[in-house]
Amino acid sequence: MDPRCSKLAKNIVEYSLEVKKGDKVLIKCSGDSGKVLVKEIIKEVYNAGGLPFVELTDNSIDRELLKGYCQEQVNLISESRVNFSNKMDCYVSIRSDENSTELSDVSSEKMKLLRESNKENYKILLNKRWVGLRYITNGFAQSANMSLEAFEDYFYNVCNVDYKKMSNAMDKLVSLMEKTDRVRITGKETDLTFSIKDIPVIKAAGENNIPDGEVFTAPVKNSVNGTIRYTIPSNYEGITFENIKLEFKDGKIIKAEANDIEKINKILNTDEGSRYIGEFAFGVNPYITKPIGDILFDEKISGSIHFTPGMSYDYASNGNSSNIHWDIVSIQTPEYGGGEIYFDDKLIRKDGLFVLPELECLNPENLQ
Repeated sequence: MDPRCSKLAKNIVEYSLEVKKGDKVLIKCSGDSGKVLVKEIIKEVYNAGGLPFVELTDNSIDRELLKGYCQEQVNLISESRVNFSNKMDCYVSIRSDENSTELSDVSSEKMKLLRESNKENYKILLNKRWVGLRYITNGFAQSANMSLEAFEDYFYNVCNVDYKKMSNAMDKLVSLMEKTDRVRITGKETDLTFSIKDIPVIKAAGENNIPDGEVFTAPVKNSVNGTIRYTIPSNYEGITFENIKLEFKDGKIIKAEANDIEKINKILNTDEGSRYIGEFAFGVNPYITKPIGDILFDEKISGSIHFTPGMSYDYASNGNSSNIHWDIVSIQTPEYGGGEIYFDDKLIRKDGLFVLPELECLNPENLQ
């Protein structure tokens, strides 16, 4: 057993979930590679006095199931999952499928049914102690353009960071965001304004996602105006979208461009809330500096933001409800075209680096 895997499992159970005696912990794993981590988490849950429960799934099986998916299945699956999840105290989600695009040819109608079957269940689990991650696979290493050995080193480096140090450094940004009304983001083909006044601000430092490193809130729902061009590709439901550009008026996306205009608009037409933004976040993980095509990593890229169409989280809510939550990332370092962020007309970050003295603790050289 790789001791780095054991350390990761221990951190998940002790730091992220804070498992206590008697806690019921649901461990869900999709794919085969993650089973080694599942076993280590089970050991740590038992060591903490908890009760582990395991659900194993596979994307290729899900694909076959979805071909004939119907509303009756949605209702029964949703009911059973909700009943079981209500009994859990903690939740771990591990993705380790070799082919992350296995569901790319499933129809949008069937994918919508899948989201409906999971919606209430996820709401319940996200209000418990939870953590999610994607584990090492050959396919994951390949998509990151790395050898398996190099990717393993990278994976454990960005996942097993000092989250307590990161959390303390985030406090200054949280405090500033809580006092901020107007936000302006500028850059190449980007000039976007919105308000974050009175919306809760949350720091994420290893409590929920592994790897972690973001501070997020949500815009006031109807306050977003202007345009944003996202600087890196975004994978959603097995489809990779490139050159995404969104135009807003009074909070609503009125125009969406990408390499596949028809498909991006189908996603944004999922429901009434899917054309409004549910999250605005800063990425600050110092060891994540470039995209690898997985959102749990890419949304934490140091010097990035993500501006998310769809559902807002209950703990940072702007009132927007939707069946989608699509984190789309834009990096603002010079390599990706640079950019500026202003709070109430004051420059706080330029070209991916914080320029206010009190926020410089979040720049990469100070977090490593």
